[in-house]
Amino acid sequence: MFAFIVRRIGQAVLVMLVISLVGFSIKNRIGDPVRDVVGERVTPAERAALRQKLGLNDPFLVQYVRFVENALKGDLGLSFFYKKPALKVIISKAPATLELVFVTALILIVVSLPIGVFTAIRPRNWFSRFTMAFSTLGVSIPVFLTAILLIYVFAVTLNWLPSYGRGLTVDIGGWQSGLLTLDGLKHLILPSISLASIMLPLFIRLIRAEMMEILETEYIKFAWAKGLRRSRIWFLHAFKNTLLPVITVFGVQIGIMFAFTILTETVFQWQGMGFMFLEAVERSDTSLLVAYLVVVGVIFVVVNTLVDIIYGLVNPTVRVAGRK
Repeated sequence: MFAFIVRRIGQAVLVMLVISLVGFSIKNRIGDPVRDVVGERVTPAERAALRQKLGLNDPFLVQYVRFVENALKGDLGLSFFYKKPALKVIISKAPATLELVFVTALILIVVSLPIGVFTAIRPRNWFSRFTMAFSTLGVSIPVFLTAILLIYVFAVTLNWLPSYGRGLTVDIGGWQSGLLTLDGLKHLILPSISLASIMLPLFIRLIRAEMMEILETEYIKFAWAKGLRRSRIWFLHAFKNTLLPVITVFGVQIGIMFAFTILTETVFQWQGMGFMFLEAVERSDTSLLVAYLVVVGVIFVVVNTLVDIIYGLVNPTVRVAGRK
């Protein structure tokens, strides 16, 4: 198991180096940092002196090594628009995105697990057939279209829920949280449902397919032959083994969810990292763009590495492979 963990951490470090290289290449090739810092009213000689001072005339490899060293110290550059470190800007926007992803993940777990298990146990039930048909439709609908539909129905027509913003938040040690206020929770409902809508059909179908496959295995047939209770066979033997591939897919989807927040946050004017990213694109704030790419890459790699380690702890075959 130790070898397995070391190998996964090594792979995570390698992926982060690739992400940092891509991010630095974008920063190095798109835009002119000197122009963004000083503007247009500077002489060519002053520009050249500033480029030399900032080390922009150094070879690409030297600049990249310097970029990695600064990144390890938490320095991802200065946001040209906000006039402060890009990492601080991202950290100030992170609570909104993290809470949105957290609530979305809860919706995925609470809804997909019971529905997926039920449709596997009762595949001919009318609810199972309706769910499978609806899940096919749900996968094909873009997340922004679902968001607009939810706003029209629940915010405009019924006037039950707010349609934009985070609502009232509470400061907890610098963390602006909307989870502890009723207004903040109301503002979370529509964005989290719209973000979950694109992945919920996938998880329902995945859990159903995995469990139906396991219910046809020999050890489940042997459990039926022994006369074990239905609940024990379904929820202890079958469901436990169904979770193994679901854990892996869930970890990957959590990372991907951060990418989908860009569309969701834009529709709902949710002041998170995704909304900040689009603003940085409009303002050509390359330092903030690169910092966002690196931070999201770190989140994605860390989440997937932790999921792989958890999968290794749950699945004995992985531990055996790690010892070999």
